[in-house]
Amino acid sequence: MCGITAYIGYRDAYPIVINGLKRLEYRGYDSAGVMIYDGEKMQLSKTKGKVSDLETIIDKDPKRKVGKIGMGHTRWATHGIPNDVNSHPHLSQSGNLVLVHNGIIENYDTIKKELISRGYTFKSDTDTEVLVNLIEEVKRNENCKLGKAVQLALTNVVGAYAIAVFDKNKPNELIVARLGSPIAIGIGEENREFFVASDASPFLEYTKNVIYLEDEEMAIIRLGRKAKVHKIFDDSRIDPIIQELKLSLDQIEKGGYDHFMLKEIHEQPKAITDTFRGRMLADENIINMSSVQDNLDKFLNANRIIIVGCGTSWHAGLVGEYLFEDLARIPVEVEYASEFRYRNPIITEKDIVIAISQSGETADTLAAIKLAKSKGAFVYGVCNVVGSSIARETHAGAYTHAGPEIGVASTKAFTTQITVLTLIALKLGQANNSLSQEKFKNYIQKMQLIPNQIQTLLNIDHKVKEIAAIYKDAKNCLYLGRGFNFPVALEGALKLKEISYIHAEGYPAAEMKHGPIALIDENMPIFVIATNKGHYDKVVSNIQEIKSRAGKIIAIVTEGDVTVKEIADHVIEIPETEEALTPLLTTIPFQLLSYYIAVMLGKNVDQPRNLAKSVTVE
Repeated sequence: MCGITAYIGYRDAYPIVINGLKRLEYRGYDSAGVMIYDGEKMQLSKTKGKVSDLETIIDKDPKRKVGKIGMGHTRWATHGIPNDVNSHPHLSQSGNLVLVHNGIIENYDTIKKELISRGYTFKSDTDTEVLVNLIEEVKRNENCKLGKAVQLALTNVVGAYAIAVFDKNKPNELIVARLGSPIAIGIGEENREFFVASDASPFLEYTKNVIYLEDEEMAIIRLGRKAKVHKIFDDSRIDPIIQELKLSLDQIEKGGYDHFMLKEIHEQPKAITDTFRGRMLADENIINMSSVQDNLDKFLNANRIIIVGCGTSWHAGLVGEYLFEDLARIPVEVEYASEFRYRNPIITEKDIVIAISQSGETADTLAAIKLAKSKGAFVYGVCNVVGSSIARETHAGAYTHAGPEIGVASTKAFTTQITVLTLIALKLGQANNSLSQEKFKNYIQKMQLIPNQIQTLLNIDHKVKEIAAIYKDAKNCLYLGRGFNFPVALEGALKLKEISYIHAEGYPAAEMKHGPIALIDENMPIFVIATNKGHYDKVVSNIQEIKSRAGKIIAIVTEGDVTVKEIADHVIEIPETEEALTPLLTTIPFQLLSYYIAVMLGKNVDQPRNLAKSVTVE
């Protein structure tokens, strides 16, 4: 939620800050703002809307671009409606301090009332304006430097934050701090310049050296000096680890595609290959995952596996439930991370918790991890972003290696998460003899074919376009699947909702008779997964029930299917594979369908309304 960026150095700040905001806009796009310091005055520009709207305003007044210091913010609204006044950056009452903030200050109202009693007035409804004034009040009362004021103020704050603070009276300095929200500091040559951002993408072309602050850490950045990192609550000095960035610019650009989402859909064959590269050795019939092997006793002796995630990651977890129980015969529960810790769950040291998150920064999932660890459970992370909070907070884990996912609606994150879960399930099934060597070998051989099979599916997008054109004006849709493909039905419905704003629901196909069938008429498109393995005959019966009520049937079937083809209004064929692997294929047509419907409706595919890529607030 929210993207922040800042620069201090010898270059013009504005191009760096504004381009950084464009790369961070996936984090929120309700409003945008920048501050550029020209050596005498802070030029503040902010507006409701997107970064492009901000650019238009600033272009009319070029003096707003002049300066070597700047900070910017693209907002996903929490406190206060999206408007110009509530946009960041926020100034203190004196006009000396300016702050950008990602997160939520939970006790802002109490602090605000106290500051009002001391003569402060507020222009916005945000918790951020409260924080910048609290820092100013502490700085004045304690007669201390900005860094100390930030530190003392944050000890009185409840909530989550990543912040950057600037004082025009100390123009060679920035203060950066984090608790629960990510922040990266890019370091220029000889410390002649510094970059600050929610992730490293805004400064890829300028430096490869980066410090990722940990929770409860703050950094004092001064030109010409090494960054000083302290613990917020005890002021202890930290020796920061400078990491080398592995990202490249071409990974975060569209590469000729109209949208990031379409690019990321088409990247799935490579992403899945990258995910099992080095882990699945098909010629040797080996799955080599050190993070599992090193903790094999824990996995094999666990009473159960609890999988936690949100949104698409939760759907991947549901597929994982079928995989672990079918292939490894280990009991699994799948939980919404956002509900997990609020119902006082029973967790013991005999449990394993698998936490799934694309960004590795999902606040609810991080909270679930901390709860599980406090109860003695072994916590295993599955995430995409190297060095993310979940990667650091878990006992062990696996990266999905999907590469940057910029489109807000997850696509390759989903399939690569399922890939990792499949590899773990196969490894455990082999280790506990739930799978014979013959079955294990067969799964690996079939798994190896998946990337090419997805590539084949991507080549039929013209057919998907035709179906999209027919049903783009539907008001409601139903998605049905059984077994391994029930979670895919949920994910298909979610994709349509996210980017086209068409109401859609996913259901187990057999549950259709227990309520949803009442909705079916000639205007209701029903998307049914009817692959030839598992529950095929039962799904065919469900399709007949839909047909008898004049519903429009769009079926995903296995190549060579005859029965469903005769009943359905439209069919999309997927290649033959094992039932446990079908979710990796059946989800592809749903991704494409959602994409093309949204495009035909003129929606902003990469930045759907009210959403953000990384949900870093609870």
